[in-house]
Amino acid sequence: MPLKLSSTTTPLSPMQLFALPGIPEIMPDDDVAAAIIQSLKVHDLVLEPGDVIVIAQKIISKAESRYAFYKDVTPSDKAKKLAVDCDKDPRLVQLILDESVEVLRVRPGVIIVEHRNGYVHANAGIDKSNLPVSDDERVLLLPKDSDASSELIRQQLSQAFSCDCAVIINDSAGRAWRNGTLGFAIGTAGFNPLINLIGKKDKHGREMEVTEVAVADELAAAASYLMGQADEAKPVVLIRGADVQLGDFASDVLIRDRDRDMFR
Repeated sequence: MPLKLSSTTTPLSPMQLFALPGIPEIMPDDDVAAAIIQSLKVHDLVLEPGDVIVIAQKIISKAESRYAFYKDVTPSDKAKKLAVDCDKDPRLVQLILDESVEVLRVRPGVIIVEHRNGYVHANAGIDKSNLPVSDDERVLLLPKDSDASSELIRQQLSQAFSCDCAVIINDSAGRAWRNGTLGFAIGTAGFNPLINLIGKKDKHGREMEVTEVAVADELAAAASYLMGQADEAKPVVLIRGADVQLGDFASDVLIRDRDRDMFR
C-alpha cells in the first residue's frame, strides 16, 4: 500500500518522519534530486511548504564522485608517523591530512581533525562502509561544499513541487564523553539551522542567557535514526511538521568559534 502523508492538524502538533522508498544505488554523476523526485512521485507523495528533506552524506559524495584510491596516494613522512600512532594505513592518514586543516587528537583507531569545511570530525569523515566491492581499494570523502550541494537540490525540489522546502545533508559522528554515534548536519539550505533564544524568557519568566537550539543537528539526528547505519538503504528522509524558519542561511553558524572552544 502506498505511503500516504496526512496534513491533518491535531492538538498534538506532530512532527512526522518518513524514509523515502525506492532510492536506487547512487553512482557518480547521478542526479540525487531527480532520484528523490522520482521516489516521491512514484509513491504519490507531494512536498508541502516547510518540509525538510534530509539526505545521507554518502549518496551526495557518491554522486559527486568523491572517491579516493589508495593506489594514487603517496604518504608523507608526517602521515607515516601518524599512521604508527593511530594504527592506520599511511595512505588513509594522508587523505585525512589532505582533507583537514588541523589534527586535534590521535589515538589507536582514530584521528580527530578540523575538517577543511570547519567541523571537527573523526578521520575527516572518510570511510569505506557501504561502498561497492572493487579491485582498487578506495574510500569516500565528504562533499567539497555541502551547503552548495544542499542548495542545488533544494532548488530542484522546490521547482518540482512549487513550494519552499529545506534540505539537510547529514553525517554521523561520535561525541565527547558519550558512547555511540548520532547524526549531525554538515550542509543545509533553505532554513535557519541555529535558533538563538538568548534574551528570551522561559515559562517562569527567567531570561535565557546561553540557549541556542541547533535545529539542523536535531533534525539530522532524528533522520539518522530512521536511516540506520548498516544495510538499511534508507538514505533520504522527509520530515514534516518541524516548523523551521525558512530563508537563506548558511550552516557554518553551527560551528563554534575557536576562541569559545574549550576542548582544543
